[in-house]
Amino acid sequence: MAKTPLRTVPDLTGYLTHAGHVLETQLSAALADVGLTLRMQCVLRHALEAERTQIQIAELAYLDKTTMVVTVDALEKAGYAERKPSATDRRARIIAVTEAGAAIAQEGQRIVDRVHAEALEVLAAAQRKPFVDALQELVDGHLSTPVEAQPVRRARQRTS
Repeated sequence: MAKTPLRTVPDLTGYLTHAGHVLETQLSAALADVGLTLRMQCVLRHALEAERTQIQIAELAYLDKTTMVVTVDALEKAGYAERKPSATDRRARIIAVTEAGAAIAQEGQRIVDRVHAEALEVLAAAQRKPFVDALQELVDGHLSTPVEAQPVRRARQRTS
């Protein structure tokens, strides 16, 4: 029987994927208490930072076009945002946050901050800042840009 390859470096992908997944589930559950999804909160936050188009916000929030459209539709239905013509490009539509949207985004941010603080509180106080600094350094540096990988091509399967 073949042996499992010996791991020589910690499984960063496994750790980061698991931690990210669990943190997203915790955030989603907490934001649901105020009627927001994590995507809605993210879109509201990016839309409040500057006048941005739907495409610009989708890129910042790592959302595909279809997911972005569905998210903005939900924000409009809830009265939190609306699509408006851009002041600089008549062809473009910006996402404008309503007063109700700004208020719920503030509440959402308090929830996000609380969930993040709870996660960090598991670490000793002296470990928190170095941990966050190291993560930020990775995200700003080596892990800042995804690599465009070629899709794996599979051989055609014959049907007999």
